[in-house]
Amino acid sequence: MSAEQVSGLCEQLVKAVTVIMDPASTQRYRLEALKFCEEFKEKCPICVPCGLKLAEKTQTAIVRHFGLQILEHVVKFRWNNMPRLEKVYLKNNVMGLISNGTQNILEEESHIKDVLSRIVVEMIKREWPQHWPDMLKELDTLSKQGETQTELVMFILLRLAEDVVTFQTLPTQRRRDIQQTLTQNMEKIFSFLLTALQQNVNKYRRMKTDLAQEPKAQANCRVGIAALNTLAGYIDWVALSHITADNCKLLEMLCLLLNEPELQIGAAECLLIAVSRKGKLEDRKPLMVLFGDVAMHYILSAAQTADGEGLVEKHYVFLKRLCQVLCALGSQLCALLGSDSDVETPANFGKYLDSFLAFTTHPSQFLRSSTQITWGALFRHEVLSRDPLLLAMIPKYLRASMTNLVKVGFPSKADSPSCEYSRFDFDSDEDFNAFFNSFRAQQGEVMRMACRLDPRTGFQMAGEWLKYQLTAPVDTGPTNSKTGEGLCSIFSPSFVQWDAMTFFSESVISQMFRTLDKDEIPVNDGIDLLQLVLNFETKDPLILSCVLTNVSALFPFVTYRTEYLPQVLSKLFASVTFEVVEESKFVMSVQAPRTRAVKNVRRHACSSIIKMCRDYPQLVLPNFEMLYNHVKQLLSNELLLTQMEKCALMEALVLISNQFKDYERQKAFLEELMAPVAGLWLSAEMQRVLSDPEAFISYVGADNKIADPVLEDPSGLNRSRISFCVYTILGVVKRARWPAAMEEAKAGGFLVGFMPSGTPIYRNPCTEQVLKLFDNLLALIRTHNNLYMPEMVAKLGETFAKALDMLEVEKNAILGLPQPLLELYDSPVYKTVLERMQGFFCTLYDNCFHILGNAGPSMQQDFYTVEGLATQLLSSAFINLNNIPDYRLRPMLRVFVKPLVLSCPPEYYETLVCPMLGPLFTYLHMRLSQKWQVINQRSMLCEDDAADDNPESQEMLEEQLVRLLTREVMDLITVCCVSKKGAEHNSAVAADGDDDEAMATEVAPPASAELTELGKCLTQQEEVCTALLVTAYTSLSWKDTLSCQRTTTQLCWPLLKQVLSGNLLPDAVSWFFTGVLKGLQTHGQHDGCMAALVHLAFQIYEALVRSCSLLGHCGGENKSQTLGTWVGAEERTAPSCIAPIPAMPPQRPRYAELKAVMEQIPDIQKDSLEQFDSKLLNPALQKVADKRRKDHFKRLITGCIGKPLGEQFRKDVHIRNLPSLFKKVKPSLETDVLENEDGEGLNTLFEL
Repeated sequence: MSAEQVSGLCEQLVKAVTVIMDPASTQRYRLEALKFCEEFKEKCPICVPCGLKLAEKTQTAIVRHFGLQILEHVVKFRWNNMPRLEKVYLKNNVMGLISNGTQNILEEESHIKDVLSRIVVEMIKREWPQHWPDMLKELDTLSKQGETQTELVMFILLRLAEDVVTFQTLPTQRRRDIQQTLTQNMEKIFSFLLTALQQNVNKYRRMKTDLAQEPKAQANCRVGIAALNTLAGYIDWVALSHITADNCKLLEMLCLLLNEPELQIGAAECLLIAVSRKGKLEDRKPLMVLFGDVAMHYILSAAQTADGEGLVEKHYVFLKRLCQVLCALGSQLCALLGSDSDVETPANFGKYLDSFLAFTTHPSQFLRSSTQITWGALFRHEVLSRDPLLLAMIPKYLRASMTNLVKVGFPSKADSPSCEYSRFDFDSDEDFNAFFNSFRAQQGEVMRMACRLDPRTGFQMAGEWLKYQLTAPVDTGPTNSKTGEGLCSIFSPSFVQWDAMTFFSESVISQMFRTLDKDEIPVNDGIDLLQLVLNFETKDPLILSCVLTNVSALFPFVTYRTEYLPQVLSKLFASVTFEVVEESKFVMSVQAPRTRAVKNVRRHACSSIIKMCRDYPQLVLPNFEMLYNHVKQLLSNELLLTQMEKCALMEALVLISNQFKDYERQKAFLEELMAPVAGLWLSAEMQRVLSDPEAFISYVGADNKIADPVLEDPSGLNRSRISFCVYTILGVVKRARWPAAMEEAKAGGFLVGFMPSGTPIYRNPCTEQVLKLFDNLLALIRTHNNLYMPEMVAKLGETFAKALDMLEVEKNAILGLPQPLLELYDSPVYKTVLERMQGFFCTLYDNCFHILGNAGPSMQQDFYTVEGLATQLLSSAFINLNNIPDYRLRPMLRVFVKPLVLSCPPEYYETLVCPMLGPLFTYLHMRLSQKWQVINQRSMLCEDDAADDNPESQEMLEEQLVRLLTREVMDLITVCCVSKKGAEHNSAVAADGDDDEAMATEVAPPASAELTELGKCLTQQEEVCTALLVTAYTSLSWKDTLSCQRTTTQLCWPLLKQVLSGNLLPDAVSWFFTGVLKGLQTHGQHDGCMAALVHLAFQIYEALVRSCSLLGHCGGENKSQTLGTWVGAEERTAPSCIAPIPAMPPQRPRYAELKAVMEQIPDIQKDSLEQFDSKLLNPALQKVADKRRKDHFKRLITGCIGKPLGEQFRKDVHIRNLPSLFKKVKPSLETDVLENEDGEGLNTLFEL
């Protein structure tokens, strides 16, 4: 085509690009211009000359960039079909652009340099080394032309390493060829990089002080930075010998550059990557040169200089890198020292520790936290932990920790030097708070390690700090608490010091008791501290909470001096009734709502008493009568304690009563303790209220209209009575137990016999009392479930229309929204009567199911043999489930159904568990299927009709709840059905809002996964088995990745394997297999899910095809368990990438069914499928490695593996393989490796 035509087309392209980039262009014109440009790149035969013309230096940067984009597009998508001469022409012109087609290094735009280097790398990926053997020589020649070309060569080498090694964006053979050739030439490449770095740095240093030569100096500096960036791309993967060559010349250069302000960050990055290298210990020994005098001097002087110049972002980033370098050095030392290598403790180890401590004491909280893991590694190390230098560092580290534990540095504040640094590292106070909590926990772990080496020093420091805080005046700071005038807020200087001291003392004292022998414990010092704490009085709830923690930390000393126990109990009981305003002890709490800080103190005291009675029951037992009388006195005033506080104290009494080890005595005590509850719970009025939803609503005051929603609450007392009864029943069921030792249980009258298996049968002294209250408990649960019926919801009063809704705190937890920090402590627990009502319903519902969940483990056979228990539970706990919202159904499954199933003996599976779980699993599948159908339909709506993207929207909340419920259901099914050796069943489902999908890429079901006895029992009932299988395989295509992976790896195969021996109908076979393919289509974009689903599909296909080759076919009479009649038309629907599967006659073999499904996968190669099947069916070929068969199968089903949205419409890049470099040839034919089939010399393709 003529030059005029090229020029004319280029003018049009320039106009189009101008329209696209002009912000004043209308959308219509911009789209037309964009369409014109894209069609040109796709269809025009003269892209190369046009691209070259647009890329000329005379054009604007935007036009030049577009011209180079055209050339890149040609190389990526047309290269395979281009004539040889056109490739040579393009390659020569691109190299010409590098040579003289760019502006000066300081003037050229970075995006021009980037796209130019990309074009060269794309050509290299297609032609080097086979067709372009002199590529490295050409780049070397270009670099000699000047700084501009040298920088571009650096960019090319860096991008090549990233594409080939880091991101691996090439076909396997091409990647292997290029990486091997890079490795073979690495000595030359490293020599080139180091020479360029050294020469340009030397020139820069000479000229940077001369103003006349500043541009040249800056050009050399740019090349130096580019060389460091390129080195960083290679140091991570090249052989360590290149890094440590010439007596570690590279490391020496990098250390020198740490003191060069313009180059120090790049040098620190390279040094960090080098020091962080793993590999053989022998190869890593030379890295210890960095502990030498020279290297250590440069590292430390650079750190001091950067820190001394104030807070500048650039210097701060450099400090972070240096800190990471020192951490990595410590890790290398720990790895090398004490192993088989002959490495000794470095002479400069003390200097290293001093410098490391300097980072630990830096104002930046981030830098402080960065050092903790390395400190832990040093304190744990078998050799270094005995080193005198490290032992001498322990007091200094602990002293630094005393400062670091103080929670200061919030970005929004200015009360600490840390605040300024935090503004660089954290977006908000909430971010900082989350970080600091994690950092503090990490510090606690490291402090305990340090105290294991030197427990006395830590205890001494804790004692000094505690004494200081006890005598220091209270400083509330500028932020006054809303709890009361003159009280601390969480930001007050006094509280943050108390908080830090408490954490410190708790950590070191607990470690001291674990480390020192009994006779070495400093009992007198500990008791002195305990007395000081017990005598300390404060009215500040935040400080009092810290005091109580210190009491608990020091309590083990009481085991040596039991006479102090009454004082401890007195202190704790005084805190149970703590109030900021004394008079409010005798008035309704509604009139003076307690803040969370006050409530936390009271709850803290109750927890401390429970903990003491749980961990030291024998110590407390002699004081039981005193304790009991004190509790009875507190319980006599109905308004003095909340119901939870009352029950906590009763739990403590029950824990001590377990030490009676006398069934009759403990039973009599529990009867006396529960008498008030039994009298209230079994009264005629309460029975009426608990049995009738309408009466219940009226009794708790939910049908009222309240004039003052903050102060007025006429039915609060009624609610508290119901709560008290439920809390008490729960506390007794949870805590009452028989002695752990069988001989003691037998002597005390707890042992009543043995199971056929030899397992002892115990009786619980609380059984009689609890079962007496059981009918009313079930009535309450039935009533509570019925409250969600529309006609009952309509009876709620205007004030309480949302009483059954979720609390805001629950919503925030599910959505992952942080709570404002101050609100956690300074706001009342419930601000309005509506919130109190919501809290009542929520807590009541949860506690009722906690009782049922604990009843089995607590009362054992006395509970499981309750007459008609399954029927009673079905008619109460499982009634009206259609109206129960997801946020109430989740806790029911977690705290009731799951514990009940896990603790139930096999003897009661048939009478209790199966009759209950069968209908439940069937219902749950129906419910979840409907909800996911709604979500899928909603996601298919156009954006105009969809709800807003506000993360707090109801729609978002509902979807997240469905996900969490799905996980709960699948976890329940897995726990019921699958046993995994070495795994713990009762693992908690992911926390609310926790969507962690960091999954392994090679996932396979554990070989030991088998059905439990309960699982076998459930699968013997066809309806239950059907519900389990349908739920498991349907859930694979629900849009919850975490649930999909768990179900795939743990549940699907064991369930299906159980029924394979039976007569599976053809439709069922197709449906199961299609369900897995649907899952692949939905979740294939996630590596972990994709690997697990491919493995499952492979297992199913292999098992069924092979079984067919053995059985001939799978038809016949339906004499054994049959699955298939339940597969309705809607269940047989294939994934969208597969056409609907026609119904097959029952006599057709399963193999034909699976093959029919496979053949409908898009882009499947049928000859490859035939080959795969023949290998599966041929016993002689069964020895093929499992991984190779699986890889072959994965290639077959690639067409239905879902892709991320960003890749779904991306045009595929095809890079052809070149003649292999690995082909073994005779020595005389070595020169022919680079020849093509026609005998034409390929190595001359790119000759200039």
